[in-house]
Amino acid sequence: MREKTLCTIVTFLTPTDAMAFECFAGQHDLPGRLIPVPSAVSAGCGICWCAPHEEAGALGALKAANTLAIEAIYTLLI
Repeated sequence: MREKTLCTIVTFLTPTDAMAFECFAGQHDLPGRLIPVPSAVSAGCGICWCAPHEEAGALGALKAANTLAIEAIYTLLI
C-alpha cells in the first residue's frame, strides 16, 4: 500500500471550474493534478486539484486574489 502524504486539496463548484484551473496550472507551472474529491471533503463538484503541501501558500494566494473560481482549500493526508 502506498504511504499517505500531506497534500493540499483545492475544490471547485463546477467541473468546468476544475478544468479551467487545470489549464491555468499548466500555463503557470503549478504542480498537481485533478483527482476525485476525497470522502473526507464535501465539495460542489466531484473533482478537485491535488498538489504537494509545499504549494499551499501559492494556492492560497490565488484564492485571495479571486482570479479563479476556487470553492475551498484543504490540507489532507492522501
